[in-house]
Amino acid sequence: MSASIRAAVIEDPAGTLLALDFDGTLAHIVDDPTEAYAHERSIAALARLGRVLGQVAIVTGRPVRQALELGGFARTDGFERLVIWGQYGAERWDAATSETVEPERPESVGRLADELPGWLAERGASHVRIEDKGLAIAIHTRGIDRGLLDELAEPLSALADDLGLAVEPGRQVIELRAPGNDKGDAVRALVSRLGARQVIFAGDDLGDLPAFTAVEELRADGVGGLLICSASTEQDALVEHADLVLDGPDAVADWLEALADEF
Repeated sequence: MSASIRAAVIEDPAGTLLALDFDGTLAHIVDDPTEAYAHERSIAALARLGRVLGQVAIVTGRPVRQALELGGFARTDGFERLVIWGQYGAERWDAATSETVEPERPESVGRLADELPGWLAERGASHVRIEDKGLAIAIHTRGIDRGLLDELAEPLSALADDLGLAVEPGRQVIELRAPGNDKGDAVRALVSRLGARQVIFAGDDLGDLPAFTAVEELRADGVGGLLICSASTEQDALVEHADLVLDGPDAVADWLEALADEF
C-alpha cells in the first residue's frame, strides 16, 4: 500500500492531499503545550512539498492561531497555499487569502471555563494545567500527576454531558469541546474541495481516528489513501489501522524529507 501510493503521489502530485496532525506528529509532545514547536526538518520538507502537491493541510485540535505560531508557517516560503483547520475543523486559516474563520465561543464552553477551577479544587486536582482554547477546555496532567487523569475521566465525562459538550481524550490530556466537528469531516471536505485522487494522513492519537476512518472510506470509493501513525509508548490505538508506523516526530521528519527528495 505504502509503495503504490507513494508512486501515485510522485506521478500525480497535483492530485495529492497531504494532511497532518500537529502535536505528536509534527511536534514532540512536551509538558507545556505552548512550547510544542514544530520539528524544523518537517517544516522545511513540507515547505518543499507545498510547492508541488495539490494541497498541504494541517488538521489539528489546536486553535489555528496556536498552530500558526508554533509551526512558523506564515513566516516560511513554500506555504503560500497551506490551509490549517484547527479545533477539529471548526476554525480555518487559508494562506492564499490570509483569512481566518473563528466561530464564537459557545455559552457552554464559557460556563465550563467559569466552573472548572472550583470543580477541580473540590476533587483535589487544582494543580492540573487548564488550557483554554476558546472553543474547548483541555485538562493536562503531563509532568504533574500521571494517574490523576484516569480518576478524572468518568466525572469529566459526566460534566461534559451536563453541559452538552464532547469529550476528546488524548495523551495525558482530556479535552471538553463543542460538538459537531471531527478530523474525519475535515479530511472528507479537503479531499472534496481539491478533487484529490490520493490522500495521505498522518496522526498520533485518538482524535485522529475519525480521519483514519474517513481515509479508509475514501479508499473504498476509489481514492488512493495512505495512513501514517506517528507512534509512541503512550498511545497505540492507530497502529493497527496504519499502513505505515513511524517512530514519532523525528521519523515523520525523515519520511517527509524522503518524499520531498522525490521531486
